[in-house]
Amino acid sequence: MIGIVAATLAATLAAAGCGSHDGKADRIAVKAMVITMFDPEAEPWVQRQHWTREVPLAGVRTPVRCADSGLCMMVTDEGKVNAALSTAAMLADPKFDLGNAYFLTAGIAGTPPNAGTLGFAAWSRWVVDVDLGHHILPQDDPAVPNGYLPLSDQDKPVTQSYELNGKLVEAVYRNTKDVALADDPSLAPVRAAYPAQAGHDKPYVAQCDTATGDNFFSGAASSASAAYIVGLQTNGQGRYCTSQMEDNATAAALARAGKLDRYVDLRTASNFDQPAAGGSVTDMLKGQYMGFKISVENAYRVGLAAANYLMEHPNLT
Repeated sequence: MIGIVAATLAATLAAAGCGSHDGKADRIAVKAMVITMFDPEAEPWVQRQHWTREVPLAGVRTPVRCADSGLCMMVTDEGKVNAALSTAAMLADPKFDLGNAYFLTAGIAGTPPNAGTLGFAAWSRWVVDVDLGHHILPQDDPAVPNGYLPLSDQDKPVTQSYELNGKLVEAVYRNTKDVALADDPSLAPVRAAYPAQAGHDKPYVAQCDTATGDNFFSGAASSASAAYIVGLQTNGQGRYCTSQMEDNATAAALARAGKLDRYVDLRTASNFDQPAAGGSVTDMLKGQYMGFKISVENAYRVGLAAANYLMEHPNLT
């Protein structure tokens, strides 16, 4: 008799969702999911926020951390494949209630010296995959502009470019443009080595557009090619200002889940995408990111301000 009662009670509790982490009562109501790409980007979030839940994801190296406020943070690992798979795993996990969630990439990037500066923060209006297409070396065909031919409309994947929700991008920009940004006085001579940096002697917040590529490029010609592709794939609307390795993949996973209109993309500049005149591309690639420390800090400062604003305004889309 006792066994029957115990079995009945267990069945009742299971039906009510108690004792099961898949039940609705145990689901985390996410208000803002911050997406970082590697541990240094995640470090200030891990250290300065009070996380009350850690949720492992199948196949993902680190758990998703969540606070009682509805703020969550994940690390996808670097590159498009990792970003797509990790974001898709998070979106598919039944432990998260994502019905009213916003999604925010907060990471570092390169920047061309004529479009940004070390430590500046850029909200993307367009994310463009600059890998997709035909890349042709100038010695093979110097007549090809910037060594790039786009795929035909028939072959062009939908992941080539995404225009993000302009209303949402404008809202986060407007509410973060006055965030106090970190800077480093020792970067003044680094900036001064680039004539295009005149007038950009400290970090600021901007709206412009980001280039995604697994090829970690450097050099003036590669930068010009990225700018050309961004313009081409956005019908002249995009203005290249940051380079990174994940955001089209993140956007693609969100788009397939019907969440792209609640996604914003923040990148802060850790390095220029080319050496100063007379400098070596190889030496630059092997060296340190001069703006790394302030870029990580500013991604956190601006990202947190945006996340807090979004959590307070759940109905912007």
